[in-house]
Amino acid sequence: MSTRLLKLVIAGAFGAGLVSSPHPAGAQTVETFQEATASGRVLGGISDPRLAEIVSGVLARNPRIAQARARARAARLQAPQMKALPDPMLGATAFGSMPETRVGPQTIMGTVSQRFPWFGKLSLREKAALQRADALDADVEALRLNLVTETRRLYYETAFLDAWRDVVDADRETLIQFEELARSRYSSGVGIEQAVVKVQAEITRDEMRLLDIETRRATTISALNSLRDLPQNTAVPKLSLPSYSEIPLDRDTLRARAMALRPEMSQADSEIARAETLVDLARKEYKPDITVAATYTRVGLRSDPAGIASPPPDNGKDVFAISASINLPIKRGKLRAGVDEAAEVRTTAAEGKRSVVTDIDRSLGELSDRIALTFQQLRLFDRVLGLQADQSLRSAQAAYASGSLSSLDLLDAERVLLEVRTATERARADYAIAIARLEGAVGEPLTASGGLQP
Repeated sequence: MSTRLLKLVIAGAFGAGLVSSPHPAGAQTVETFQEATASGRVLGGISDPRLAEIVSGVLARNPRIAQARARARAARLQAPQMKALPDPMLGATAFGSMPETRVGPQTIMGTVSQRFPWFGKLSLREKAALQRADALDADVEALRLNLVTETRRLYYETAFLDAWRDVVDADRETLIQFEELARSRYSSGVGIEQAVVKVQAEITRDEMRLLDIETRRATTISALNSLRDLPQNTAVPKLSLPSYSEIPLDRDTLRARAMALRPEMSQADSEIARAETLVDLARKEYKPDITVAATYTRVGLRSDPAGIASPPPDNGKDVFAISASINLPIKRGKLRAGVDEAAEVRTTAAEGKRSVVTDIDRSLGELSDRIALTFQQLRLFDRVLGLQADQSLRSAQAAYASGSLSSLDLLDAERVLLEVRTATERARADYAIAIARLEGAVGEPLTASGGLQP
């Protein structure tokens, strides 16, 4: 191969994109990816400053996020490695018995060779690496969004426990007053001892409830601190549940937004694109690679009598040679298996996206129904059962004061009020958690008239 031909081969290889560029066109940077994220949108829609601060702490310090982000950065750093040419080879040959030629003995030979993969192979490898990095970036965002939702759930669970504790504390104070009244009546001979004992038993049950609440609160706070990577004993002040109005939901709109915003969809699309690239790359393996080599041979002067007597032209002139070779991709079975493997990867990616769509549809359907039903339940507690229980207790208190009702009947009315108040706070927490989960399932805050009340 002539020097001119070698230059043409090298120029063609560079022009076909075989040599890495320090700034690949179209490469998505991590900074660009993080500019507008689903987790950031959901965080921006949180109006409770304390909750927003806790969620921000989770996103900033959670070790699982840091691990996933480092994995994504490492994957992106594979791209320039995939695009780079293989290392050139340098060889040397020293002759123990130097071959004699017309112009003198060959003393030593050096070779430099460079392998050029077939046109497009390196760019496809780089493209596949970048698409894998894109998928891992989306995986980081999916993890962030899930942790935002889980943090909100733990926050609302803690707020429910705090509200429940207030309800039980109020109930306990009322029972202490009932006990004093029951004792007074028993002492005066009007009441019975059973009423005093029953009230005392209910006070003990309230104290057991308070202990259970503290135990459950410690568990949720521990989980919350773990997400923030803070010591388990880090205190969290008393929290309060938000007050939501009814949220009208358009399922078609929610589904369209979820398909556009959920990071799992971006991840699935990146995996499918990568699989397509791997199929193209596997087909390229049918093409040979080109190896170009340059050889320099050191030649000594003729030292034999004839050479000394009549030195030949170019006596002792060194030799420079250019050579080229290709590998022979003749293992067709191996190559076909490579293409089939890439096709199966493509099928796996496509089925993975179908699974993501199914999960989104299931979540949206379940949460939409739950939000509607929970709000109906909450409205029933607020407008009917709560008023009825409160009115029943007031009537029982009036009847008890007039002597027409016993202490046990009064206690039963108080028990009903305790159950209704507890169930109301539970429904309020379940409603807030369902909304948080739905916002996580969509990837942005919900919009509704009334919205979140401060």
